[in-house]
Amino acid sequence: MTIMTFVYLLAGLVLLVAGAEVLVKGAARLAATFGISPLVIGLTVVAFGTSAPEMAVSVQAAFSGNGDIAIGNVVGSNIFNVLFILGISALIIPLVVSRQLIRLDVPVMIVASVLAMALAFDGALGRLDGAILFAGIIAYTVFLIVSSRREKAAADDEFAAEYGLKAAPRQYATLINVGFILAGLVLLVTGSNFLVEGAVTLARALGLSELVIGLTVIAAGTSLPEVATSITAAIKGERDIAVGNVVGSNVFNLLAVLGLASLVSPSPINVAASALVFDFPVMIAVAVACLPVFFSGYLINRWEGLLFFAYYIVYTTYLIMYATATPAFAQFQAALVWYVVPLTVVTLLILGARAWHTQKQH
Repeated sequence: MTIMTFVYLLAGLVLLVAGAEVLVKGAARLAATFGISPLVIGLTVVAFGTSAPEMAVSVQAAFSGNGDIAIGNVVGSNIFNVLFILGISALIIPLVVSRQLIRLDVPVMIVASVLAMALAFDGALGRLDGAILFAGIIAYTVFLIVSSRREKAAADDEFAAEYGLKAAPRQYATLINVGFILAGLVLLVTGSNFLVEGAVTLARALGLSELVIGLTVIAAGTSLPEVATSITAAIKGERDIAVGNVVGSNVFNLLAVLGLASLVSPSPINVAASALVFDFPVMIAVAVACLPVFFSGYLINRWEGLLFFAYYIVYTTYLIMYATATPAFAQFQAALVWYVVPLTVVTLLILGARAWHTQKQH
């Protein structure tokens, strides 16, 4: 491992974030010039655009035969999005949760998580599995677009202001926006190549598996657009966008990113047994935990944000201790199984019961 390994990693991350930003801006403004509603742009181009780095990295990794990175990137990003991003955002300011998230989007995220694990349960994700997942994102997007018309006016103003969609079109605006999109795609592809190459080299040098690197370094790196979007939204007081961005990104990661990666891979993507035994269940548990937390007053309080953040630290510590065969790993694992997990389950059940009782009284 040389200094160039870290140069590749850093350059890859910078190019991915820059590429996602340029791609989203160009695509949003191009769509607006064709008369597409700002709300629809927000629900599709903007929401999914923040997951462009995950898409670029996982597709590149799958196409190159680095299946563990492709899987680890998606699963790790989804865990990171909920525990780290929502945790940090809620610590800044308690986050508002819309009723649609609880009634539709979080259940879709849970179903997509379970579906991805079920399809991977035979140890591989093939083209048929990818087609099933990708069909899911098409159906979900169509449903969002159709149902979005009910709350069109307020959201239209919000997204139009955010992305400058109401400004008068300049001369050659279409060509300029197409140029932005092409530049964004070039940056994403170049960045994903750098990041995957640097990550593989780092994994081999440290004696860690590509899966662990995918679950940690790459997952956190490709989630930087979501970090920026959610934290900025929380600071600006747009607290519902902070939560919606995370949930929408997770759905896109599972259905579109994992689906397309499985479709383009020359051979079925092998899924490590350790991912099926531990990481996929953690991802599902995190998704399920969102329901009682979100449902309690339609708010994520600071203490709940702290709980999310603490669990991300615990999860990352577990991965590192397991990968490096730390002597204290057995005690750490026992503490999780016998104390942390039961206490968490009880806490979530109490939150859910209180929320359900409050709703019933009203």
